[in-house]
Amino acid sequence: MKRSSERILTTHAGALPQPEDLKQMHAAKIGGQPLDEAAFAKRVRSAVAEIVKKQIDCGLDIINDGEVGKSNFSRYARERLSGFIERPAKPEDHVSSIFARDMVEFGNYFNKRLGTVRGENVKRVFCNGPLKYIGQKSLQQEIEDFQAALQGQDYEEAFLPAIAPGTIEHWMKNDYYPTDEAYLFAIADAMHEEYKAIVDAGFLLQIDDPDLPDGWQFMSQMTVPEYRKYAELRVDALNHGLRDIPLEKVRFHTCWGSYHGPHKYDIPLRDIVDLILKVRANTISIEAANPRHEHEWRVWQEVKLPEGKVLVPGVVGHATDIVEHPEAIAERLVRYAKIVGRENVMAGTDCGLGPRVGDPQIAWAKFEAMAEGARIATKELWGK
Repeated sequence: MKRSSERILTTHAGALPQPEDLKQMHAAKIGGQPLDEAAFAKRVRSAVAEIVKKQIDCGLDIINDGEVGKSNFSRYARERLSGFIERPAKPEDHVSSIFARDMVEFGNYFNKRLGTVRGENVKRVFCNGPLKYIGQKSLQQEIEDFQAALQGQDYEEAFLPAIAPGTIEHWMKNDYYPTDEAYLFAIADAMHEEYKAIVDAGFLLQIDDPDLPDGWQFMSQMTVPEYRKYAELRVDALNHGLRDIPLEKVRFHTCWGSYHGPHKYDIPLRDIVDLILKVRANTISIEAANPRHEHEWRVWQEVKLPEGKVLVPGVVGHATDIVEHPEAIAERLVRYAKIVGRENVMAGTDCGLGPRVGDPQIAWAKFEAMAEGARIATKELWGK
């Protein structure tokens, strides 16, 4: 794991813009339409090569494959796990919504903007048997495509993302295991194979777990103490899935769901920061640029970043299509560096920019601004 020992390094949270033709191929695959698998595989490989080069050209140091081979950051797990079915939701089924608390006050907003409440599924996925990892072939292809794209390129480190058990649980409900704990640990056991394979291939493993904070919106009747107990079990399950994997090989990314909306009822970072730090990961990537959470840099004045950990605050965001000014980015980085130490900070994004900003050009412009902001911060922090 690299550190910002001589300059502020730059990275991002994962999903990058997919080429339009590849996006259409993914849609066809999801919809069960005829698809030339050989053409699809060839396009994924070429898209990964394009994405790798684009990241480097924008000035990113720690890069990934853009997740362009996946339909999205979480749905891919449906193709890599056995033991579930998809069926229409029943009235007694608990409906999952990442803005359930916001919906109470801002129902008109969501209904007007979205037409229907996004995050509630007409068809739901349910675990109906023992979970088993069956994604070896897909994962190996993902690894090989990324390895091929990295050949001859100049970069600091490379990472591949994988989804956390607690986030999988939110879209795949349990109809089989006797308890939540048994179910979560079964997911962790199944995903352990993917986690380990990524590290064994020589990459950093990034765990994506947006539902650690946004589960607070899901579980809209819970108090903070009740939710902390709920979230801690999900962290314990994740750590079980990360067993035997060196901490320095693991990055943990979390956010507050990344939906465009009020976020008025997000749980404060202060209420869960100790649980985030409990994850077996040396690098913590967290939202820090959007207007609801930017002020939470102050939390790190009160909570000491543990020895050896690296903080990757989002210094550019997905919540706006405005391209942040490099000077503003530099100010954010310097603010964090002065609290936790310059060597313990990297520049990052609030979430994956690809699917969340209005146009790919905006995403790439944000990365260029972030790289420039990191250079300005480096000059202030190192005098060079």
